[in-house]
Amino acid sequence: MSDSNVTGPRKPPRVDRLIHEPSRYSVMALLYVVERAEFLFIRNQTGLTPGNLSSHLGKLESAGYVIIEKKFHGKTPKTLARLTRAGRKAFEEYRQAMKDLMTNPPAMIEDGEED
Repeated sequence: MSDSNVTGPRKPPRVDRLIHEPSRYSVMALLYVVERAEFLFIRNQTGLTPGNLSSHLGKLESAGYVIIEKKFHGKTPKTLARLTRAGRKAFEEYRQAMKDLMTNPPAMIEDGEED
């Protein structure tokens, strides 16, 4: 059976696999809504261990999505993180891709249908 309106399976939207990992998504979502955040705040909000958070921030920094700033407040070290423009854009594109995927999932071939 052929239908001239069917063009075949639709490719799903491209999803940024770096952001898609749940812990990195949590970090990106948190940084998206603040100008910058201190390491301890991010750790408390996400529930990640210090080592795990450092690892995820390092991957996001390597991708150019996050900038890490190390400062001192008196003698106390402070580590701050913020999204770059590229990180903000990547997060917005990720959100849109996920929204598109959830509202318009790819069509499935039903049992018994042939190519």
